[in-house]
Amino acid sequence: MENLRGKQKRYLRSQAHHLRPLFAVGKNGLTDEWLEQLVGALDKRELIKVNILQNSEVTLAEVQAAIEAKTAITVVQTIGRVLVLYLPSAHAENQKLSLEVARI
Repeated sequence: MENLRGKQKRYLRSQAHHLRPLFAVGKNGLTDEWLEQLVGALDKRELIKVNILQNSEVTLAEVQAAIEAKTAITVVQTIGRVLVLYLPSAHAENQKLSLEVARI
């Protein structure tokens, strides 16, 4: 996965601002199945937020490390207990953000 430049990350953060978290990390933590669902959702949307619940036994840093180690997902931003994740879609019809990011 190529590293995003500052301007690209700023653009993605601005696009993510109005989003609500789609996924949550709870007591079950980071299962491979959960990561697969995350990749599937990102393939459709390219940019999502993930919330780490209060009852979760994993920290923000652990979640970020696991996502980056096991997938091609880029963590664009972390705010409190929320991560903003980006992954360019493999399907042309879903590539709205990634085309814009490539232009920046």
